[in-house]
Amino acid sequence: MTALGFESESVGRVVGALPAIGLDELVAQASLLTRLDRKYMLPVADLPLVLGGLDEDTRVLDVDGARQFGYRSVYFDTPEMDGYLGAARHRRRRFKLRIRTYLDSGRHYFEVKTRGPRGTTVKQRIPYEGDVRRLGPDARAYADTVLAEAGINSGRLRFVPALTTYYRRTTLFLPATGSRLTVDTDLTWALPDGTALRTPDRAIVETKAGRAGSGADRLLWSLKHRPCPVSKYGTGLAALRPDLPSNRWLPVLRRHFPTALDGRPA
Repeated sequence: MTALGFESESVGRVVGALPAIGLDELVAQASLLTRLDRKYMLPVADLPLVLGGLDEDTRVLDVDGARQFGYRSVYFDTPEMDGYLGAARHRRRRFKLRIRTYLDSGRHYFEVKTRGPRGTTVKQRIPYEGDVRRLGPDARAYADTVLAEAGINSGRLRFVPALTTYYRRTTLFLPATGSRLTVDTDLTWALPDGTALRTPDRAIVETKAGRAGSGADRLLWSLKHRPCPVSKYGTGLAALRPDLPSNRWLPVLRRHFPTALDGRPA
């Protein structure tokens, strides 16, 4: 067995020993559609130590006996990459549009992310039916409405597929702070032309809590892991498209995607 396979098996044992929480209960107690997200990218080898250090009352999302779930997200942007550039240049009014598919159930949701007060993320979504490679009229109308509420006039913008991500996710609930923690592994990014990048030895851990953070944040800090700007959309595009400005994500690229920097101007 490879070292990576051993670590994945260790993660499975830790997660398998945790008490379960069902989806309805998780949504009721920790929907957190308005929250402060902190993201960490770390070696998969560090996950057993992180998961094993969580509070004893931590619970894991369990749906019909499954505790890890496949996700696919198709991100949409303008041909001029307004959404990407808004994040790259720290614009106050920025957005993300995506169709997220829960691969195990086949359900699709169209999601719009905007910035709320004090750096919070506001996510709004509706069920989606139809071809995930294009925005249907209902999704387009919903995007225009949500973006207008955030002060973004999108009426003249055209949205096309820009990036697709795939990963496996485990979701944990931390009762003490009513917060969530997600662990994403088997990460893959793909451009519309088929160019792809995989990082099987890396995981993205994301905490979703209030401004004070959660016990998981404090644990990660104690293990010398710090939050970093590792947006799946922004970092993935920065790694795959050297023509785009990427200064915001350079520290993450240098540490976790070094080969993606090959051929870039110094």
